[in-house]
Amino acid sequence: MNTNTKSDGGSSRARAMLLAAGRGFVLAVVSLPLAVLCLTLTAVSIALIPLGIGLVTTPWVLAGVRAFADRRRVLAAEWGGVRIPSAYRPIPEGANPWTRTFALLRDPATWRDLRWLPVDMTAGFVTALLPTILVFYPLEGFALAAGLWRVMTGGKYGEYGPYWYGFVPVSGQVSALGAGVLGAAVLFAAYRYAPSAFQMHFRLTRAVLTPTQAELAERVRVLTETRRDAVDTSAAELRRIERDLHDGAQARLVAMGMDLGTIEMLLDKDPRAARQLLAQARRSSVDALTELRDLVRGIHPPVLAERGLGDAVRALALRLPVATEVTVDLAGGRADAPVESAAYFAVSEVLTNAVKHSGAERIWVDLHHADGCLRVSVTDNGKGGAVVGAGSGLAGIERRLGTFDGVLAVSSPAGGPTMVTMEIPCALS
Repeated sequence: MNTNTKSDGGSSRARAMLLAAGRGFVLAVVSLPLAVLCLTLTAVSIALIPLGIGLVTTPWVLAGVRAFADRRRVLAAEWGGVRIPSAYRPIPEGANPWTRTFALLRDPATWRDLRWLPVDMTAGFVTALLPTILVFYPLEGFALAAGLWRVMTGGKYGEYGPYWYGFVPVSGQVSALGAGVLGAAVLFAAYRYAPSAFQMHFRLTRAVLTPTQAELAERVRVLTETRRDAVDTSAAELRRIERDLHDGAQARLVAMGMDLGTIEMLLDKDPRAARQLLAQARRSSVDALTELRDLVRGIHPPVLAERGLGDAVRALALRLPVATEVTVDLAGGRADAPVESAAYFAVSEVLTNAVKHSGAERIWVDLHHADGCLRVSVTDNGKGGAVVGAGSGLAGIERRLGTFDGVLAVSSPAGGPTMVTMEIPCALS
């Protein structure tokens, strides 16, 4: 039983050794040219920014660098059991090239990726290839011991001089056997340490790609500010609801109660006046019910809770006086209720702004989920000129999305069209 256990453990370690050697070879051979390509294209693209060409190419190149770094994060987790956190700031797809380029260049994670590329080309290449060397280098020592030394040293005359295998000068059969012994020692080291040596590559990658404490602190500061804005917004919303109830439905209900009291007194004395007051009370009840429904819809639309974000946005579009086309692709399920609510009211505010200020004849809404983000774009063919500024509705939307670590981008040149893109990181259930 113990013999079988030892045999299984030995074969498992041998498989781990060979797997580390093969993966290390593939990683080194594939990653080196890709790292060189990414670094070269990035340098050229950033240099072309003053000419305007780089504004178009830089977002694409940096997106490729991010994809390359993210792929290494995946391999680190799958092959090395090393988790490398990712802290990229989301960049909306609909942003104009200038906004996308400088948003990417302002992201500390971008420069962390660029610093990692030369490290991966040098120390990363060596640490990835080290398990392969440990596994296959002993084969040369064994070949020398088996007689290859005669070819490598030029036969019996030794015209080529000794052949160095590691620190062993091979010039005859005895020294060739020494090379074989060294090869066996290296193979034993590979058997024991090749998987750990391969893991060194991913630990090096983690050391370079992991966000610094300063970045994490800044992230916490931004999230704290957005949460504070959310609390202030919620408090203001509660005050608005209280005011609307006091000035609207509550006032109507009080007036209706007074009318009913008057009707009770006039019912025997003046039935005609009582009937008029009764009709007035009925109208007041209808108006109060309408106001309450509008108030409830403003808090959380029933269709949003029952049917989800896609149908809620479609229902919102049907009430607009402008022709609106809605495209929804949320096949993966539904987002969390707070995320759906934030997205719904953000879309509602953007559509309201488009109807009031753009002079548009048509509006398009696209809503889909991809790459772990809920993306919503609202485009109109109006006059353009929309900006995100203090006091504007768009600034309020930006604060609302910031509560969920979301972002807002606006492309609205004079003369139109206007495209507002929103992104909220989330998963669909």
